[in-house]
Amino acid sequence: MKSYQILICDDDESICESISISLKHDGYKTIKCKNGKEAIAALSKNHVDLIIMDVMMPGEDGIKTVARIRESSEVPIIFLSAKSELNDKLAGLNIGGDDYLTKPFEMLELKARIKSIIKRSSSTDEKKSKKQYKIGNLKLDLETKEATLRNKPIKFTPIEYKILLYFMKNPGKVLSSNDIYKEVWNESEAYNIENTIAVHIRHIREKIEKDSREPKYIKVVWGIGYKMEAL
Repeated sequence: MKSYQILICDDDESICESISISLKHDGYKTIKCKNGKEAIAALSKNHVDLIIMDVMMPGEDGIKTVARIRESSEVPIIFLSAKSELNDKLAGLNIGGDDYLTKPFEMLELKARIKSIIKRSSSTDEKKSKKQYKIGNLKLDLETKEATLRNKPIKFTPIEYKILLYFMKNPGKVLSSNDIYKEVWNESEAYNIENTIAVHIRHIREKIEKDSREPKYIKVVWGIGYKMEAL
C-alpha cells in the first residue's frame, strides 16, 4: 500500500505537530513547515501528495504561497484558517485550493477530507497517465503532441519529441544510445549512433534545462548512456 506524504504548513508549531502525529498514526508521512518560504523549498525537494496550508501566517501568507505553488504544481491543497467568512473561503478556493477547513476543527474531519481528496486525485492521475507524462515542471501530452515546461509550450522536432517521450516513460532508468536508437528509429543498427543521439539530446537540453551544462532532467551516465531523473 502506498504511503502518501503530506506537507503541513502552519506557523503554530503545536498545530503542525498535532496534525503530524495524528496523520503518522494513520500511516501517512509528513513534512512540517512554519511559513510559505519553507513550504515552497520543501515542495521543490520532495514528492508531496497533498498540502495542508494555513492562511494567516507572518510574511507571505497562505494565499500568496499557494499562488506561487500553482505556477508549477497541481498538488492538492487544503486551506486551514481561523477565518470563517465566505469571501475568505472563496479567495482560497479561487487561488487554487481544493478544500477549506475553519479552525478549530475536528481531526477526524480533516482526515476524512484528506482521504477523499487523495482518492480523487489518485483516480484522476491514473486516467491522465494514459494520456500524458509529467516529470518536474516538464509535461508531454500524448493526445495533442504538445510539450510544456512550467506550463509554457516548447517546440520540439518529431525526433526530439520521441526521444524525450522515451525518457519520460522510463524515469530513473539508464538508456544506452542503442536503446534510444532502436526505440525512436525502430532500427537495430546505424553508423555513428552515439554522436547522432548526443546531438539530439544536446538540442533537447537547450530547450528544457536552465543550464544545459549542468542538466537537471537528462544526465549522462558515463560509459553507459543517459538517464532521465525522476524528479
